[in-house]
Amino acid sequence: MSIPNHILEQLNSQADLISIIGRHTTLKRAGNEYKGCCPFHGEKSPSFYVNPQKNIYHCFGCGVGGNAISFLRDYESLTFIEAVNELSKQTGIEVPQEEQRNVSYQRTKQPPTTKPAAQPISKSQADNPSSPHTSFDNQEQTSHTHYAEQPAYDSHGYDDYPPLAASYDLAPYAAEDYGSNYPNDASYPPAWLSDSDSGMGFDSVNSINDGALDQEGNLYDLLEQIQQFYQHNLTTHPHAKHYFLSRGITEDTFETFGLGYAPFGWQHLEHQFPQDIEGLKALGLVRQSESGRDYDLLRDRVIFPIRDNQGRTIGFGGRALDDEVKPKYINSSDSPVFHKQHVLYGYYESRQQRADSWLVVEGYMDVIALYQAGIYGAVASMGTAINESQISRLLTLNPTLTLSFDGDSAGQKAAWRTLEVALPVLSDDKELRFLTLPNGHDPDTFIKAQGSDAMREQIINAMPLSQYIFAYLSERHDLSLAEGKAKLMSQVRSLTAALPKGSSFRYLLNNDIYQKLGGRRNQNKDAKDALLDFDGEMTISQQLQLCFLFQPRALLDDPIESIWRQAGIHDLQLPAHIRQKTSADTLRPLAWQDLQDNELLDIVSTITRCLKYLPADVNAAAHFVMSNVQPGTQENLSRSWSGFYRALTARNILSLDGLIEELVSQLLERSMKKKIQDLIKNPDHIKLAIVRKQTQLLNDWLRAQQAEQSAQMTTV
Repeated sequence: MSIPNHILEQLNSQADLISIIGRHTTLKRAGNEYKGCCPFHGEKSPSFYVNPQKNIYHCFGCGVGGNAISFLRDYESLTFIEAVNELSKQTGIEVPQEEQRNVSYQRTKQPPTTKPAAQPISKSQADNPSSPHTSFDNQEQTSHTHYAEQPAYDSHGYDDYPPLAASYDLAPYAAEDYGSNYPNDASYPPAWLSDSDSGMGFDSVNSINDGALDQEGNLYDLLEQIQQFYQHNLTTHPHAKHYFLSRGITEDTFETFGLGYAPFGWQHLEHQFPQDIEGLKALGLVRQSESGRDYDLLRDRVIFPIRDNQGRTIGFGGRALDDEVKPKYINSSDSPVFHKQHVLYGYYESRQQRADSWLVVEGYMDVIALYQAGIYGAVASMGTAINESQISRLLTLNPTLTLSFDGDSAGQKAAWRTLEVALPVLSDDKELRFLTLPNGHDPDTFIKAQGSDAMREQIINAMPLSQYIFAYLSERHDLSLAEGKAKLMSQVRSLTAALPKGSSFRYLLNNDIYQKLGGRRNQNKDAKDALLDFDGEMTISQQLQLCFLFQPRALLDDPIESIWRQAGIHDLQLPAHIRQKTSADTLRPLAWQDLQDNELLDIVSTITRCLKYLPADVNAAAHFVMSNVQPGTQENLSRSWSGFYRALTARNILSLDGLIEELVSQLLERSMKKKIQDLIKNPDHIKLAIVRKQTQLLNDWLRAQQAEQSAQMTTV
C-alpha cells in the first residue's frame, strides 16, 4: 500500500515520541530536549537525545537516529505498515486505504477571464439580475447590497454548536434558507454574481500565474501564496487593519502571525489564482453552489493563518468585522493537509519562543494577546474541543497544563469536557490547573485591563484539578442532603476510574473529596487554619469583616438573630412580675450597633444595602462592597483582602458558615460580659437578672455546639 508523504509527515509530527521512547528508557528534561541512556546500545552515561519540537531522536554514542516510525520499526520490530497503523491509532490521523488524497493538484493554463465592459441596463434587467445582459459593474453593486444576507456556513465553538460537517459539506444551499430575496433561484450565491474587490495590485502573487506553468501544483505552496495575498490585502484595506489596531495588535504581531484580510467579493481567489481552481477547491476555500457557481468561503473577514508544527500554512480562520454577522468565526474545512482535530493554533509560534509552560485558551485573539504580552505557550483548538493526543503532547512538554475557559455556562462545560478527556493521560507526575478570570474577562480583555503581570499572577494561582472538581460538582448537588453528597461522590468515582492504571491520584482524590464531604466541621477547621496561616494576629472583628466580604450571603439571615433563635434566647421564660417591669428594649436581640464596632457595622450595613446588586464572582463582589464603605474601613480592608482571598481559595474553602457563626458567637459572648459589668457598676437588678439568664442560654448553646463537633471528630 502506498501512503502519501504528507500523511507520513503528519503521523511523525503528531506522534508522542517522548512517551513512545519512554516505554523503553528513562528520559529526563535537558533544556528544550530530553536525554537518557540509549535503548539501542548499552551505556552508562546518557548520550541519547529526543527533540520534541522536531519529533526526532539521535544517539551520539552509536549514531542511531530517526523519527517515530523509524523507532517503532528499528526498536519494537514492527513492519512499516504496522508502525504507521500504530501511530494512526495514537494520533487519530486516518491513513487512507488507497492513495486518494494528495498534496498535488492539476493546474490549468487558461488565462483569467477578462471583464466585459459595463453596458447600460434596462429597469427589467435590474429587476431580474439573473438576466445574461446584466452588466458586471451592476453585479458588483448588487453583490454588496445582498452581502449582509449571506448564509452561515460554519461555527467556531464547542460541541453545543452545529457539527462542522453539517455546517459545511452537508448544508443545502436552498433559496428558502436565505430569505425571500432570491425567489426565482434555487442556488446561492445567485447565478448572476461575479467578483468584486478582488484585491488587484498584488503583483507578487499574480506574477506566478503568468508565463510557463508546471502542470502540477502543490497545496502547501498554494496555501503560502494565499496567505501572502491575504496579508497584502491588510495593507490596502484600512478598515480591516483598523480592526486589529483597535484590538491593540502591533505591526510586529501582524508579521509574526501573518494576519491578513479576505476582501469583499464572491470570487476574489479565483480571479487571483485562476490556474489553481482545483487546488482552491481541494482546500475548501472555494465552494460550489447547487447551480454550479463557484464562490469563496472567506469574504470580508480578517484572516488568521493556521500553521502546522513545521510552520507551514495549512488553513485559515476568518473573523467577521461586524459582531452582528453570524457566524462570527469560520475555519477552512479539513483538507489533505489540514485536520482540525490535530492542530493547535499558536503552537508553532510558541515553540519558536521556546515556551516552557502551556495554557489552553478559547480564541485566536487570546493566543495573540498573550504572545504579544510576552506570555508564550498559549494555544487554542480549531473550533472543536481539545483532544487526548493534544493534551498528552502538551503535558510532555511541561508536566503542568493550565486550561483557561470563560466563566459562563458554555465555557465551564467546555472546561469539564476537557477535564474528562485529559484524565486517561494524567499520570501521577502530570497536573491540570483551571483558570477562570474575574469579572467575565478572557485573556485578551484581562491583559488590556490589568496588564501582563496581573495575567501571570492569575496563571500562577490557577485552581488545581482536585479543587476544581469539588467546586464544579458542589454547585450542582445539594450537599446539605446525604443524597446530594452520594451523587457527588458517585461522579467523582466515575471520573477517577478514567485515570491511568495504578494511579495514586485516584485514591488521593477520592479520599480528599470524601473528607470534604465530612460536613461543616471540616470546612470550618480548614477555614480557621487558613485564617491562622494568613494572619494570626487579626482581631475577631477584622476576621469577621473579611469573612463577610468573602461570603456576603451570610447576611441574608442575620447571624446574630439566628444565634439568638438557636440558643432559645428569643423565647426567654420570665416570671410575670419581672416581665411586667421589663422594657421591650431589654428583651430584644443584640444588634450590630450594640457591639460598638464602627468598621464592622459599616461592612454589615453596606453589604445588607447592596446585597441584591453584588456580582456573582467572589472577588468582584468584595471590591464592589469595598468601594461603598467609609474610606477608613476601605483602607484597612484593602490591605488584607488579597492575601485573605488567596489563603481561602488555595484551600478550596467554599463555605464560611461555621466560621462566621463561631466568630459572631465570640463577639456576642464578649458583648454580654461587658453588658453585665456595666450593669454591676450601675445597678439595675431586673436588667442584670435578664442579661445573666441570656448569657447562660448562650453559653449552654455554645457548649452543646462544641460537644457536637467533638462527637463528629470521633465518628468521621
